[in-house]
Amino acid sequence: MNEVIQTIMRRRSCRTFNPDRMPSDDLIQQIAEAGTWAPTSRGCQNPIIIAVTNRQLRDKISAMNAHIMGSEGDPFYGAPCMLIVLVKKSENALYDGPIVMQTMMLAADSLGLNTCWIHRAKEEFESEEGKKILSDLSIEGEYIGIGHLALGYTTQPIPAPKPRKADYIHWAK
Repeated sequence: MNEVIQTIMRRRSCRTFNPDRMPSDDLIQQIAEAGTWAPTSRGCQNPIIIAVTNRQLRDKISAMNAHIMGSEGDPFYGAPCMLIVLVKKSENALYDGPIVMQTMMLAADSLGLNTCWIHRAKEEFESEEGKKILSDLSIEGEYIGIGHLALGYTTQPIPAPKPRKADYIHWAK
């Protein structure tokens, strides 16, 4: 079977990260770079990717995310790193961002790293605190938060995939 298809079929979300095992900058760069090759509408390249390896900022974003979901736990499951995808506000913003996320998840798996897509980036970066984070990073413009990619190495085996439902594919010949 094709290596890309194998990666697609193998990749699973991780919810048990080793918080003390940071991926190398080189691996993080490769994964983020892969995200820049995801297709975007009209080739506009509206998404941006923020690689967060600073523990203090990571913990701040985690606390913001937990607050939005009404929790005090770590929504990032201990992942030491996150890649945040935001997209310039446009008519196609909600189409361009998710494919960047998917591309990075597959790239991470192919490099032996684990991921989990974490929601609530939209709410985070609509807040004054989120806008301040962007400003502090010298990111200007109006962006919509698409998602966070929790990134790292698992501490537990990843569960086997569920069988695919029988009526997933419909042919129209």
